[in-house]
Amino acid sequence: MSASYILKRIALIFYTLFIVSILVFGITQILPADAAVMMLGENATDEALEALRQQMGLNDPIWAQYLHWATGVVQGDFGTSLRTGQPVGPALFSALGTSLTLAVLALAVMLVLAIPMGILAAVRRGRAADLVVGFVSYIGVSLPEFVTATLAVVVVADIWGLLPPAGYVPLAEDFWGGLQRLILPVSVASIMMIAHVSRMVRSELVDVMHTDYIRAARLKGLTPRRVLIRHGLRNALLPTITIVALDVGYLLGGIIVVEEIFSIPGIGRALMSAIQSRDLPVIQAGVMIMAATYSIVNFAADLMYAWLDKRIQYD
Repeated sequence: MSASYILKRIALIFYTLFIVSILVFGITQILPADAAVMMLGENATDEALEALRQQMGLNDPIWAQYLHWATGVVQGDFGTSLRTGQPVGPALFSALGTSLTLAVLALAVMLVLAIPMGILAAVRRGRAADLVVGFVSYIGVSLPEFVTATLAVVVVADIWGLLPPAGYVPLAEDFWGGLQRLILPVSVASIMMIAHVSRMVRSELVDVMHTDYIRAARLKGLTPRRVLIRHGLRNALLPTITIVALDVGYLLGGIIVVEEIFSIPGIGRALMSAIQSRDLPVIQAGVMIMAATYSIVNFAADLMYAWLDKRIQYD
């Protein structure tokens, strides 16, 4: 992989974020919300509202408002929350840390379970194990997060009383207590990803194991385990990387539902609260942060492609 390609991809990330910033800023401008009224209240006088609009630059042309906002974002200043009056950046990055904890754990659970399930289904193709993995995958794809989350809370937390139904405790403060509260949301967030990835691993591995180079490896006398892991799985995982990268986009959307149901103070829940209260700076900053996260994950997927398959050369 050449350095020029890496630089081009990094430039593409910035270009994508630039387009997203224009779209986000433009859409939030047409929302039925007046920043001055939200900050001073509906009982404020017209003179006070006009003075605040002038101070905040709300009377400036749209392009001037965008430049002012975009310049602040580049410098790490995402503005001030209309609801709390506090800077948006520190609060959102704290919420992002919580969401990343949930997302990383969900991805880890997905990889630990989905890849072995896919391998088992491919090796036992057409047998009971394959049918069981397929059935579990179809169930996982069919049930949306709000259904699985509600069932988990009702059955595991309320009826069985095994885990807390909601809440969040940072792992650094209370590891065991925080882990108990993360088990249900992590499980719910990973279910659909497990279904997607396990089926992809199964499908790709079945195709790879019937190729000529796999037959050649067997004829060379390599053990079935070595053929499966070193030659079959390594190549079958290439399309899986794409699915995992796409599932990160799903995770960023689905995590909003999970955080809301389980009362986790992550960036998804912060965005939901901002949308309900028409807190435009929080909405703008939250969408930009999520877009940047998704762009970086896709960039990492390209690098992983080249690492797994040396034949892939990006120009």
